[in-house]
Amino acid sequence: MILRKLALVLGVVAVSMTGAYADGIKNVIVVIGDGMGPQQIGLLNSYVKHAPNSVYKDKNRRSAWESLAKEGVLGLAYTDAANVLVTDSAASATQFASGKMAGSEMVGTDLDGYATETMLEIAAKMGKSTGLITDTRVTHATPAGFAAHQTHRSKENEIAIDMLNNKVDVLLGGGLRHWIPKGANDKDGNVQAHLKDITGGAVRIKSKRKDERNLLEEAQQQGYQLAFTKEQLKASSGDKLLGLFSYSQTLNGIQESMTANSADRTVPTLREMTEKAVSILERNDKGFFMMVESGLIDWAAHDNDTGYMLHEMLKMDGVVEYLREWAKDRDDTLIIVTADHETGGFGFSYSRSNLPEGRDLPGDVFEGNEFKPNFNFGNYGILDKIYQQTASYVDIFSMFDALPAVEQTPAALAGLVNSHTRFAISEAEAARVLETENNEYFVEGHSYLSAKTFPKVNEFKEFFVYGNEVRHNLLASIVGKQQNTVWATGTHTNTPVPIVAWGPESVTGQFNGLIHTTDWAKFAIQAMQ
Repeated sequence: MILRKLALVLGVVAVSMTGAYADGIKNVIVVIGDGMGPQQIGLLNSYVKHAPNSVYKDKNRRSAWESLAKEGVLGLAYTDAANVLVTDSAASATQFASGKMAGSEMVGTDLDGYATETMLEIAAKMGKSTGLITDTRVTHATPAGFAAHQTHRSKENEIAIDMLNNKVDVLLGGGLRHWIPKGANDKDGNVQAHLKDITGGAVRIKSKRKDERNLLEEAQQQGYQLAFTKEQLKASSGDKLLGLFSYSQTLNGIQESMTANSADRTVPTLREMTEKAVSILERNDKGFFMMVESGLIDWAAHDNDTGYMLHEMLKMDGVVEYLREWAKDRDDTLIIVTADHETGGFGFSYSRSNLPEGRDLPGDVFEGNEFKPNFNFGNYGILDKIYQQTASYVDIFSMFDALPAVEQTPAALAGLVNSHTRFAISEAEAARVLETENNEYFVEGHSYLSAKTFPKVNEFKEFFVYGNEVRHNLLASIVGKQQNTVWATGTHTNTPVPIVAWGPESVTGQFNGLIHTTDWAKFAIQAMQ
């Protein structure tokens, strides 16, 4: 213990005297669980340890996240952006990519609008290889914060160009729509025919660009290999790789779980993308910087979809498991696992519904008395039922909305919910989910608030903002009584998020305690230099 404390002291001295760590960190790996607060970690931990049929039964009921936390340093990071209480992903990513405070929804700029230098850009200047991996779009807010500089996160067409200009060595994720020319939307045109050919028909071909720039061709001219399927990813052999495996996001966690061993699956998992990225980046003798985003945790939490979110947490943990195994014998690597913010205000809670039956206990204290709690504190079997969900609420409502209008009835919705979850709802409850009202917060031309009607929310309606997607939140509120789950919001909270730092103690010691996201960014940047 004395030697451990001495090592920490010497590490801090090395930083204060030289601005760099004496150990010399070669590789920095950042894993961002988007929206992953302590509540989401609690869901993972509860399932791992207590679900009767947990997939971790043969892993000593310990998650990779827990193992990494026990071996490394566990702290808390508060996440607020400049001059506001609650951050969004773009501001948060900008802050932890650069160590500079940022304003809401800006990407890669400081409060005065100047471009921030990110840890990815610093690593590239040092001759290190760089990689950005995500299960969302590669141009989405979190990866963008490391390799783009734009006034707003919505400028994904411009963010794609920034990423090419930044020459990120490995880019893997979704979002083909921002990389192909506007002409790809001509179904009879040569561009679409060519794209269908090179993607093997595995990715939806539709562009969101407003110009005719073909960023795939520009990437090839810069020396990138392209990949659009799991097999193409596996076969790639170069040092620069652009993999775009979907129109928008890649597989969600439920889809990954259900197709893990399927020979027909064409989209790589987040872990498979991470493994491929490391195999490329580790070739560089000077080391690498890599950010992996498990971004759909946030999307599930916005929907208040507990089953979907559990599978996203399992997906994230699979990535951590691989990285921990890869780095276990190394002393030149820093792994950081944290979040940009918490989403949803999730929790298990006790209720007055489904009260438990009394039962006898063998102990002498209870002789002649039943053990009968006053409330329903939630039984472990709920965790298996949550895991057994076979479609996200997004997919359930996609099926519902695809029905002819005359068939979009409460009975049809209840049928879909009851087919894909273990928590049955009635037609009357489905009718409540489908109820609408005038949108009192209507804003003409607003991305989310321009609809004149909105799903009807009875409590805290101001915090459920995403149009028809609010139906997902309403469904969650109805099944919550069976799941013993509660949600506070459909947006983000400012709950401090866990941060795990694994690596040499002289580096990781500073991550202990309560810090800000900009603090750990500075620690990581110092560790590389």
